[in-house]
Amino acid sequence: MAVRVLPPPPEPADKWEVQLRKGCLELAILAALWSERLYGLEIMRRLAEGSGLIVPEGTVYPLLSRLKTEGLLSSEWVEADAGHPRKYYRLTAAGRRRVVEMARFWQTFSASLDHLLAPVRKENR
Repeated sequence: MAVRVLPPPPEPADKWEVQLRKGCLELAILAALWSERLYGLEIMRRLAEGSGLIVPEGTVYPLLSRLKTEGLLSSEWVEADAGHPRKYYRLTAAGRRRVVEMARFWQTFSASLDHLLAPVRKENR
């Protein structure tokens, strides 16, 4: 009796979308900090409003910590007028260089992918 191995089922589109968003998250966070320093909740709001990325705290804060460890971000505690102090993050010089490099790569990559997708878009109008 031969055993037949079936190919794995295709990934649902939503799982693919989650992976795509996760892959872009570092670039999105660095880009959100380009113009000004922000604290964690402001970063999450900026991601949601600017790109539709809804990211939980449990994902954002470890990533911010890693980016700080890598020297791409700096942080400082600032006393708030009301409530508790907030930890603000800003890009370091290395972080600014990194986001520029990532943005250049993104431009090239997304333009190439758009080129490949042109026939799909054309056929499905």
